[in-house]
Amino acid sequence: MSNMLNEALASAEVVAAQLADMSCVEALAGKLAEEPRHVALTVARGSSDHAASYFASLTMSRLGVPVASLPMSVATLQQAPLKVQGQLALAFSQSGKSPDLVGTMIALRDAGALTVAAVNAPSSPLADACEFHLPLVAGPELSVAATKSYIAMLSLSAQLVAHWQRDDALLAALRSLPDVLRKAGTLDWSKAVDELRGVERMIVIGRGLGLAIAQEAALKLKETSGIQAEAFSSAEVRHGPMELIDRDYPLLVFAPRGPEQAGLIQLASDMEARGARVLLAAPDDVPQASLPLVSTDHPALDPIAAILSFYVMAAGLAAARGRNPDTPRHLNKVTETH
Repeated sequence: MSNMLNEALASAEVVAAQLADMSCVEALAGKLAEEPRHVALTVARGSSDHAASYFASLTMSRLGVPVASLPMSVATLQQAPLKVQGQLALAFSQSGKSPDLVGTMIALRDAGALTVAAVNAPSSPLADACEFHLPLVAGPELSVAATKSYIAMLSLSAQLVAHWQRDDALLAALRSLPDVLRKAGTLDWSKAVDELRGVERMIVIGRGLGLAIAQEAALKLKETSGIQAEAFSSAEVRHGPMELIDRDYPLLVFAPRGPEQAGLIQLASDMEARGARVLLAAPDDVPQASLPLVSTDHPALDPIAAILSFYVMAAGLAAARGRNPDTPRHLNKVTETH
């Protein structure tokens, strides 16, 4: 069994450990509630940036606070005079070592932002640079392909928004998330392995909170299976990318519960009508679904369970393609950019 698969399946215990002590999240939420926050910035790369996308979507939809992903070069190379006094700046990272990430958060803190590091390493330059540190408590991650640390970032994001909003329903649903994740790790996605074993390019589609996991899935298909996978919103794919989709073109569509689900199912149906090979991941009340998804106790958490089911499949797909998902070619666990 690969480290990637073992670590993905450990996600339920990671989330349980987070939920056992939410004092850091509660302290930050209390600070955020002291005064209005008119905007928030996220700082991250790779899988961490996809986690930031989930945080952004959740924060905007539930709190109404606009969230933008900040290009780090604006702060580090261009040294722009960012007007962020009193605003939230949240960095996501597995290692917390990348110089541009650390430098950006130092610049934002110097400019008066409330800086937060959601980082997995127990101690890191990133955590030291920020006013608040939210430990992911995912433990050592040996596979280059991040899995449990990504799910830990999603869970932590949901905890922060729930406490910030004082949403008792979301907090209650979080408590049952570890059990749901254990179930998500057992779902049968073998059809996806069979369908994707020989493909070289494909599109992964999501929308709303599900776009973050479509982005993450596309990255994992690249780095663990060498598939040129690109992620799009179901709304955006109807523009330029639609030209690519013809007979036998492979699509993976994530359609968890939520206001976007109907449009995602319709897109899957439309693409099947033109002959595309569509894998539709949806709950069992969607008759057209070809891949199962479990439902959590709150629709906002459904993407977290969905990406775990995908991770298990991705580890199997990499093996079926003769690749080791733990050691992708040309990649390192810690990437230090400037």
